[in-house]
Amino acid sequence: MRRVVILGSTGSIGVQALDVVRATDGLEVVALSAGRRWEELIAQATAHGVRRVAIADPESAEAARAAWDGEVLSGPEALAELITQARADIVCNAIVGSAGLAATVITLTEGIDLALANKESLVVGGELVIELAAATGAKLLPVDSEHSALFQLISGEDQQPPGTIERLTLTASGGPFRGRSREELGDVSVEQALNHPTWQMGGKISIDSATLMNKGLEVIEAHQLFGTPYDKIDVVVHPQSIVHAMISLADGSSLAHLGYPDMRVPIAFALQWPNRQVLEIPALDLEKLAVLSFEAVDHEAFPCLGLALSAGKEGGTAPCVLNAANEIAVAGFLARRCSFLEIASVIAATLDAADFEQSYSFETLIETDRRSREFASDYLSALG
Repeated sequence: MRRVVILGSTGSIGVQALDVVRATDGLEVVALSAGRRWEELIAQATAHGVRRVAIADPESAEAARAAWDGEVLSGPEALAELITQARADIVCNAIVGSAGLAATVITLTEGIDLALANKESLVVGGELVIELAAATGAKLLPVDSEHSALFQLISGEDQQPPGTIERLTLTASGGPFRGRSREELGDVSVEQALNHPTWQMGGKISIDSATLMNKGLEVIEAHQLFGTPYDKIDVVVHPQSIVHAMISLADGSSLAHLGYPDMRVPIAFALQWPNRQVLEIPALDLEKLAVLSFEAVDHEAFPCLGLALSAGKEGGTAPCVLNAANEIAVAGFLARRCSFLEIASVIAATLDAADFEQSYSFETLIETDRRSREFASDYLSALG
């Protein structure tokens, strides 16, 4: 029986991870965490026989303690205590945003395998996270559908000589505004931006998908996970979301990973690796699909992708600045404090004002994140 900790269990990925566990005899949930939604968390814990949870928000934690007889951890050390005392075989980190970095560091420091759905851990932590996993021997298993696909494709070529894999390609659905010009995006609403045509996701990730920042973060993540130079990672718009990723090989051939868009597939693969799990998901019906189409990215309409690529190529603390500014800008848009197009303006201004460091530590990242959020918040207020 593989013991699993799920962090961010009330979010979209966390809920689907619990679905996977429920359908699998070989997995057992031993601990859960959430930010504020304590009622959902306690319901999950009760359903899965979990007796220990962590809740980030102190008031929510107090409410949970009053309503439940299990152990509720809260405070700065709650996640560390939850992870280190769970005797877990694998931790699924589905926390949204840079808040998930601490959990990634704790998990890998303990030498526990990590199913990583928190892409910001690699965007912000970068080489430090990769080096930590290598030092402790913990396996880092990507949960993002694109990176899970690349992981599987690349693993299939691991007996080939270096240089066999020439390029990686990530696909993007294009989000709810695919095909619109920059001028047509000036007055789009929050509700329109949240209405993703393919995936059901949380608010922050949905907005990142609408701006294509999500794909920029994924390029940085792919660079860190697979050590592939940025000039050998491509992004192509694929509205059907059937082809999740592709690798191009030295002999002129390409390999692609295909499947219906269902996050339970990469979640199950990560939690059960190296085994595959039987899932009640229909096999791909190519005749029914009929058409798979691909388009170039419109960088003028969606400048966030370019900002992410530039920050990734700059390296050092630049991706940390990018991520902090994006989180502030997206929160501002969701609160209707800025327009959709002004998300990129906040990010660009924060990057322009930053002094990047090429040699850094986790302490440096914390301070960089703080300064970047402060600048982005001030810039956002000035837009007002």
